This record gives sequence, C-alpha cells and structure tokens, in this order.
Amino acid sequence: MAPSRQRKNVLLFSIIIVFTLIVARLFNIQIISKYYRINAENNALKYETLYPARGLILDRNGQILVSNKITYDIMVTPVEVAEFDTLEFCSIFGIDTSFVHSKFREYRKYRSRIGFQTLPFIKQVSGEHYNIFIEQQYKFPGFSGTPRTIRTYPINAGGNLYGYISEVDAAYIKNNPDYKQGDHAGRTGMEMAYEEQLRGEKGYNIYLRDAHNRIKERYEEGEYDKAAVAGKDVTSTIDAILQAYGEELMQNKVGSLVAIEPSTGEILTMVSSPGLETSKLAEINKYYQEIVTDPYKPMFNRAVMSPQPPGSVFKLVNGLIGLQEGVITPATAYSCHGAYTVGNLRVGCHGHPSPLDFRRSIMMSCNTYYCYVFRAILDNPKYEIIRDSFTKWKEYVESFGFGMKLNTDIPSEQAGTMPTAEWYDRLHGKNRWRSLSIISLAIGQGEIGSTPLHLANLAATIANRGWCYTPHLQKEMPDNPIDPRFKERHYTMVDTSWFECVVEGMYLAVNGGPGATGRLASVSGLEICGKTGTAQNPHGNDHSVFICFAPKDDPKIAVAAYIENAGFGSTWACPISALLVEKYLNGEISKERKWLETNMMNGYLLDRVTVSRR
Repeated sequence: MAPSRQRKNVLLFSIIIVFTLIVARLFNIQIISKYYRINAENNALKYETLYPARGLILDRNGQILVSNKITYDIMVTPVEVAEFDTLEFCSIFGIDTSFVHSKFREYRKYRSRIGFQTLPFIKQVSGEHYNIFIEQQYKFPGFSGTPRTIRTYPINAGGNLYGYISEVDAAYIKNNPDYKQGDHAGRTGMEMAYEEQLRGEKGYNIYLRDAHNRIKERYEEGEYDKAAVAGKDVTSTIDAILQAYGEELMQNKVGSLVAIEPSTGEILTMVSSPGLETSKLAEINKYYQEIVTDPYKPMFNRAVMSPQPPGSVFKLVNGLIGLQEGVITPATAYSCHGAYTVGNLRVGCHGHPSPLDFRRSIMMSCNTYYCYVFRAILDNPKYEIIRDSFTKWKEYVESFGFGMKLNTDIPSEQAGTMPTAEWYDRLHGKNRWRSLSIISLAIGQGEIGSTPLHLANLAATIANRGWCYTPHLQKEMPDNPIDPRFKERHYTMVDTSWFECVVEGMYLAVNGGPGATGRLASVSGLEICGKTGTAQNPHGNDHSVFICFAPKDDPKIAVAAYIENAGFGSTWACPISALLVEKYLNGEISKERKWLETNMMNGYLLDRVTVSRR
C-alpha cells in the first residue's frame, strides 16, 4: 500500500474514533446521566441541605468531653419571599426589625449572585422558638427551618484543648473549597486538628419548583437525595477527672500544667490558665470580643504557645551532656560559696552544703555546679574553637526536643527559641565570645526559651531513661488508629546509661531530706522524682517551675508546671505538680496533704502578673 494511502486511512480511522467518543459522551450526558440534568435544571430545583451531627470527643476512659445538642437555623430563599408581617416575625425570635431590613437590603444588592440559593437567616434558634415558628410558617413564604447541632460540654474543663467551631468565612472557603457559606469548621484545638474526622458529610433533599417558584414535590421521588453522614468520634488521651482537677489547682494563676504518660506519649492533662470557659465555646461569636480583650488572654494556649526560660530544670540537660562528653562523672564535685564568680561576673546561688557531687547538685539545685559543667562542655580541648563546641552542645539540646516543634497534633504549637553561633557572632563579634559570654545558658536562662510542653516532654524522656514518644492528644483505637509518627521512639544523643544517676538526683530532690529543694512533692509510697526551677524574669516576679515523674522505676505520669510570676519553683509549681501526680496515681489526696491542696487551690496570684488593659 502506498504511504500516502496509508496515512489517509490512519487519519480517517482517528476521525471515526474521536467522533464515536463525542457521540457516546453526549448520549451519556443527555440521555443517561441524571446528574447533568439536575445541574442543568438547577433553577427549577431547590436543594435543602442536611447537616450531619459532629463527632463526639471522648476522654481516654470513654467519658464524653464534647457532645452535641439540637438547635435550629432559620433559612431564607430570598427569591421566594413575599410580603410578610415583620413585627410578628421578629416577635417570634426576639429580634429587632432593623436586623430584618438590613438583611433584605443585602439580598437586593446581591440578588443576581444569590439567585435561587437558600441562605442562613437566624442561627442557633432554640427548640421553643422554632416550634412557634413552625406553627406559623405559612405566614412567612420563603422561610424554612433546618436542624443543626451545636457543641455542649458535660465537664467544665479543657476549653483550650477542645477549641471551638465557627462558621467559615470567605478566606477559609477559598483555601477549603469543600466548604460553603453557612458551613461550620473547627478553628482551634482538637476541633481544628481532627476536623476531617469530626465534621461528617453533608446531605441534601432535592425538591422541584413549579413555574411560580413554589415547591411542588420531591425530585424523582427522592431518588437523588443524599443522607447526611455523622462525623466520626475521636477518643482523646485526656483524663477528664485529672483535667478538671488540674484546672482547679491552676485557678487564679497564670501559667500551664501538662501531664504525659511516658510509656506512650499520651497527654493526660493540658491546662492553660486562665483558659477558655467551655460555657462560652458553643456561642463563641457572642463572647468573642469579651474573650479577645481579656488582658489575661484566655484564648492563648500557654502550654504550647508561650516559650519562656526553662530555669534550673534545664540543669538536667546540661548535666547529661557533660556526662556524655566526659567532662564530668557522677563523682565530680565542685565547691560553692554562695555564687559562681569570675572577675566581675557573678552568678548567685542559695546557701547549701559544699562541695556537692553530681546527684546532690540536682538535689540542691546548685547554680555554681552547672556553671562549672557548662564551661567544661564549651571549653573542652577536643574542639578547636568555641563555635564547634557550642554547635555540638546545641545539637545535644535539640535532641531533647528544645528549640523545635515537637510535631504534635496540637494546633499553634511553638518551637521555642534556641540561640546559634551565628547569632552570638552578630551580638558579640565573630570569634569574640567565650563560654563566660553565654554563661546564663548553664542555668536555663538567657536566649533559650521552651514551652511547658517541652518541659513535660523532658520529664517523660528522663522517666524513660533517654527516649520519648511524640506527645499527642488522640488515643489509639481499633477503628481509629493514630498517626504512625506517634509510635516512633525518639532517643537523645546522650547514652541511656547516663540517665539513671540523673533519676537518682531527682529522687533525692524530692525525698532527700534537709537541703532537698522539692520536699513539698514527697508523697509516701509514690517515689516521685523531680526538679525545681526558678526562672528569672526581667519584666517582673520570677516564674515558678517544676518537672517530675512517678513512680521512680515504673513511671506512669510525667508532669511539668510553669506558674508565671509565682516566685520559687518549690513554693507553687512543685506542690501543684505533686498533687496532680497523687490524684492520678492514688485517686485522691491523703488527709495529711489536704492542707496543701487547699492552699494551692485558694492561692490567688493574678495580682503578681503585669498585664496590659485596653
């Protein structure tokens, strides 16, 4: 066959195939697929949206933390509205006529864009008002009602954890095209983190209009209606009883209290104080202005959003680095005479016996000891220049999770702050800074900042003798597995063999008798191991810090407390942490320690905090 004839046949064959495909597609669209008919005839159809019930949020024991209750939205299809008695309509819902008039001015302005759409008119109407409306609905053509669910909170605790839901705006819809005007979505907390599971799937009923735009009947007898699919429940790692107790301990204080189960990384409690009241979450729009202008910032989740100096609890990290680098041993002892002094530089310390070995330096929280340790790390002769030793120190510190996001499932988690060699070069001049220039890092001050979650994670890491799981809020369930990243162990750069002597030092800090800085955390039979911290604050009173875990050899809970402007770690953060541990492990506070519980709950520390009032 001639090449020209062959090309002609190929071209003809291709044209026949394309033509056949086009005809088949047109036949499918015009004859077979009702989906396209429904879209093409959209002006003759009315869609009634069916909103799903949002999934519940449960605590680790199955107790409901966030539930739903039925409310109603009054909807309007502006093109169907005829004249009606505005006063009578407003009296049903207790609204002002100006609200109705402003709404219809908006509808007239955007009538071409609105077309035949049905829009929300009044939201979250009570059942009582809705029933009155239903009886008189015939007087108000174009108006209808649809059931919605709003959140309820059986336990008045955990507002910052759960977060809130609100109607999506234009910016949200632009980034999430599956949502439409009138839809709601989680905006903070677990509601946001697990929006995809909790939200469910909308449904709809389709109705046929007549030539006068009146609803006639169900389209195709409901064949193309779609039922709403309820959202999926999420089981959290939170212990509801412990969460409520933690919030009682933290009332009238500014700060955070975080508890983790070391063996799993599950967050048992996360308190941010002052926090969001659950009674205001369901109607967040009503209270939003009040919340955002509160000088104590209740919407600000301090547990993950407030990097502060870790204070003396950071000595544990420096001690472990010193042991790993071989610049100290557990037997290394240093003398302290009330301060660490070199020339004009002075780092003060409190009175205690001297000299101290490593374990007793933790027990008595000696500043001088850790100034020696820090300088030994940075001035280690195996590093040629301080930039190298500092960079190595920084790598160690970051292996404990400091200076970075822990990659949890908590929205708005902050990384904290971590200085770099380049930053010190800019501050002091290249190669012009020494270990003494940054000696404040020895005791957890200076340029390092960590969130209370970082500190709780440190407590869990030490409890596990050198490893941790990423902290998380979703509990593993057979029908709802957690993200694989929450099952991966993370080891520090310090050999696990060194952690035991740190644990022993923390045990002595609580149970070691005279000189122990955490004696108020001692509970008979619990073997609590802890470390106090007093973080210096140039803007006011010092911050009270404490981390701990228990029991010593089979840890079930690790805790960090950070009480802003509360002074010594031993005074407030220490007893509050220990009470939380005792409540979790024993179920109640012993009679001998009830006085301590009363003092902590009644403590009013808000007047110590400097806030801006607008």
